[in-house]
Amino acid sequence: MSEHEHTSPEKRDVYATVTSQIVNAIEKGVGTWRMPWHTSGRDAFSPINVASRKPYRGINTICLWAAAEAKGYASGEWATYTQWQERKAQVRKGEKASRVVFWKFANDADESQEGDDHPHCASRLLFARAYSVFNAAQVDGYTPKAEVEPTTLERIQHAEAFFGAVGANLKHGGNRAHYSPDTDHIQMPPFAAFIDNVRYYSTLAHEHTHWTAKPERCDRELGKRFGDAAYAAEELIALS
Repeated sequence: MSEHEHTSPEKRDVYATVTSQIVNAIEKGVGTWRMPWHTSGRDAFSPINVASRKPYRGINTICLWAAAEAKGYASGEWATYTQWQERKAQVRKGEKASRVVFWKFANDADESQEGDDHPHCASRLLFARAYSVFNAAQVDGYTPKAEVEPTTLERIQHAEAFFGAVGANLKHGGNRAHYSPDTDHIQMPPFAAFIDNVRYYSTLAHEHTHWTAKPERCDRELGKRFGDAAYAAEELIALS
């Protein structure tokens, strides 16, 4: 009997719903797909829950990205119908919800989002629960709190602090950006060689992702040459 046959009907329904959302987004986006950070909404890249102010994670991020892109939502704020009502906001009649998935251990009070890490414990039952959420663009009576935009200098300082804390061996020079597994270092062109700050830090983040592939870190296969299956898989991971 397959693993799928062992899965409960309710859980299979959750899986089917999430899979369908992703497939629809891919099919609709062929030739016109734009990643969420290219939209005008400042929060669209990192969907968050209005009640907890916590970001959605794992498969939920992808599902809400797809929903926001398909329906043109600029906001990254989401909540259940009840959560919107608690904030004196009303979901408009006819609006359709998007699904998110949370995981829970039996008899546990806390629920965790898909993609969270859990210690393996064969004696505990883990099950999925789907929730319906609505975007801020689907409700009336809600005014998002104004947030002070950080300056470019502040953004750079935050980025530098983050990558500095990672502790990778980073070198600058030349005109190529790459991670070398043999010497375990990241090579970057000089900061001034980049068109803007965003391109520098996005490239740096990409190479840091490759850096995590070492056996003592995440133990991923980097691939032997351009185009082989492992190389392609690693590039997809670094681009996500």
